Amino acid sequence: MKVARYTAYGPPATIEFIEAPIPSPGPGEVLVKVCAAPVTAGDARLRSGKVPRGLGIMLRLGIGLRRPRVSPGWAFSGEIAGLGARVTSFAPGQRVFGLTGFKGGAHAEYLTAPAEGRVLPLPETLSIEEGAAFFFGGLTAAEFLIDRAGLTAGERVLVAGATGAVGGAAVQIARHLGAEVVATASPENHALALGLGAGSVTDYRDPLPAGPFDVIVDVMGRLGWKTSAPHLAPGGRLVLITATLSQMLGAALRPRRGTHRVLTGTNKDSRAAMERLVTLHQAGGYRPFVGPILPFADLARAHERAESFHKPGNIVVVM
Repeated sequence: MKVARYTAYGPPATIEFIEAPIPSPGPGEVLVKVCAAPVTAGDARLRSGKVPRGLGIMLRLGIGLRRPRVSPGWAFSGEIAGLGARVTSFAPGQRVFGLTGFKGGAHAEYLTAPAEGRVLPLPETLSIEEGAAFFFGGLTAAEFLIDRAGLTAGERVLVAGATGAVGGAAVQIARHLGAEVVATASPENHALALGLGAGSVTDYRDPLPAGPFDVIVDVMGRLGWKTSAPHLAPGGRLVLITATLSQMLGAALRPRRGTHRVLTGTNKDSRAAMERLVTLHQAGGYRPFVGPILPFADLARAHERAESFHKPGNIVVVM
C-alpha cells in the first residue's frame, strides 16, 4: 500500500510516499481501506513546524527535534476491509469514519483501528468526502461553544474566520443552538458564510462589526483579548481557537477578567465526543463543507492549500 510520511520540518516537498505491507488487524481491531482523508491546518503546522508563538520548542520536544516523528493524517473515512478476532460490531464492506489521533497514519491506503475505539459507522446522510472532513472542525466548535462557552439560544455570536473547517462548523452549530451569528471572512467567501447560517458577514480586514457579543470565536488568533474585550457584552466569553503560549498561560492563570472569560486550549477527540457530533448532524445542526478535493498523489499540493489558511471549508484527498 502507499503511505505518506514526513522527511523533515519544512515545505510540502518534505512529504514523500513509500510502499508498505497492508497491516493485519489484531484481536479487537478492524482493517479499514481508507477512501478519503482531510488535510487540515493542523497537518500543515505539524509538517512545517510553524506554530503559534512560544509553542515551537514544545512541538519539537513532543514529536521530534529534526523531523516530525508522527505519521501524516489523523482522520479518515473508508470501508471495513478485514476483521480481527472477536470483532462483531462491524461487517466487511461497511462504510466507516474515524480518528487515528495525534499519532497520525490516516494518509495511507489502509490502517487498523480498535473496533471499540474511535471508529464509527458512516451515516448514509454523509458522503465519503464529508465523512473525512467531519471531525476536525466539528469537534472543536462543539466543545468550545457547548461545553466551555455554554452558548444558549438568543445570544449573539461573532465568528471571526467563519468559512474554514472550524469557523464553518462554529457558524452552523451556533445557529442550531439558537444564537444570532455574525461572521467575518474574505469577500470571496461571504456567500459561503451566509449559506452556512450567518445572519451577516463583513470583510475580516475591516473593523469588527458592531457589538456587543456574548461570544467571540477568534478562529485564527487575529483578534486577541485587547481587540475583543470592548466588543464583549457583560458576561461575554472570548474563545481563542488559535492561541500563542502566552495567551494560553494567561487564559489558564486569569480566565476571568471582570465579568468576561477567556477560553482556549485543545478539544477532546473521544468516542463520546464523536458520537455527540454525529447526533448533532442527525438533528440538522452540522454538516462539514467540503472545499477542494484532490487525489492522494497530490497530497503536497493539498498541504499548500491548507497552509494558506484561506481555503473555503475542508480540503480532502481521495485514495
